[in-house]
Amino acid sequence: MKRIVALLGLLALLTVTRTQAQSMGSDYRTAIGAKFWPGGLTIKHFIRDNRALEGILYFWGHGFRFTGLYEFHGDINGAPGLKWYAGPGAHIGVYNDHYWRGRDHYEDGSASFGIDGVLGLDYKIKGAPIAISLDINPYFELLHHPYADVWGGLGFKFTF
Repeated sequence: MKRIVALLGLLALLTVTRTQAQSMGSDYRTAIGAKFWPGGLTIKHFIRDNRALEGILYFWGHGFRFTGLYEFHGDINGAPGLKWYAGPGAHIGVYNDHYWRGRDHYEDGSASFGIDGVLGLDYKIKGAPIAISLDINPYFELLHHPYADVWGGLGFKFTF
């Protein structure tokens, strides 16, 4: 039993070392962090070298929503660690108070659903497990009173 525990410990140590080495370069596989405007928690995972899935849980003054994005990434020549990204997505959420948007009114507990997009830049700091992103997120709300708007923001993520 002690040999199995020692073997599992060694395997875990090698995995952590390999993951840490990957996150210190100019690329990463997965990142977890925060995004500002509005505030949210984000997780991004690359499913290929140039494709990623990102989930963002937003908290804002009138409720919360989850946005899922499918992102295409591309290198920017002459700028190691800097990538552009763009892609489609969708969101679902709930309003937590009465909210007026122009002449449209949302009751407490009203659902939010729509389609989203993203266009931005992502910079992985070489030698540190940190990525910084700046993007815009246009979206079209489909429920209740259809409308379009733009969110976006600055993100800071821990990479591994």
